[in-house]
Amino acid sequence: MDWLVEPFRHGFMQNAFAAAVLVSLTCATAGVYVVLRRMAFIGGAIAHTVLPGLVVAFLRGWSLFGGALVAGIVTALGIGWISRRGLVREDTAIGVFFTAMFALGIAIFSVVRTFRDLFALLFGDILAISPSDLILLAIIAAVVVGVLALFHKELELTSVDPTHAAALGLNPDRVRYGLLLLLALAVVAGIQAVGIILTSALLVTPAATATLLSDRLPRMLATSVAVAIVASVTGLYASFYLDVAPGAAIVLAATACFFIAWALRGAQRMRA
Repeated sequence: MDWLVEPFRHGFMQNAFAAAVLVSLTCATAGVYVVLRRMAFIGGAIAHTVLPGLVVAFLRGWSLFGGALVAGIVTALGIGWISRRGLVREDTAIGVFFTAMFALGIAIFSVVRTFRDLFALLFGDILAISPSDLILLAIIAAVVVGVLALFHKELELTSVDPTHAAALGLNPDRVRYGLLLLLALAVVAGIQAVGIILTSALLVTPAATATLLSDRLPRMLATSVAVAIVASVTGLYASFYLDVAPGAAIVLAATACFFIAWALRGAQRMRA
């Protein structure tokens, strides 16, 4: 059993495991509502559009979290505002913001730095998580999960039947804006652990796996969190023993869980 406890003998691995659990909790809970609302693309878009904020903060020596958070909030509100006016579809607005903001970040960075420095921003470094980072991740997790729990009825109703929700006096657009802000927080938290490129997968894949295994929201949430945590822990073990990138290993483990659930669901339908 030494192989199970060996990684925990290193302080950086202890921090990495703690960060993985916190990011899993944050992304997996928000991700269920993202998948239910068919907003999977927007999670990836926000993950990429925070790059200008990260680059500016990196070059100025400011907080990377602050830079990413500002860019994420601007993107979330901008996409919601443009698509709400009805001039363009939501997926079109996402595509415009996604490509423009990501290109802007690369353009700014290319002027003064080598792309070697950009690699860490794109792919993250969960092994470099510090105790202060853990505190910040814990606060974000508490805020996201707390708000989702407080407004779970409104989120569930507007996700399943927005017309009926409006008839009951709820404002689906306001609820959607709130979810977009929480999504921005979840994305920023994920970026610190697994980087920009892989955050969208961690946000969507566990939730998509949960929808294959259950059709009830409470069980979906629990399953999504469980899949994310199992994938994160498995990925970190693989990273430690196989010397592969931890972020990529985590996402590949989550993808494996998805295909296992997909195969089980398919076999169940064939028997039925």
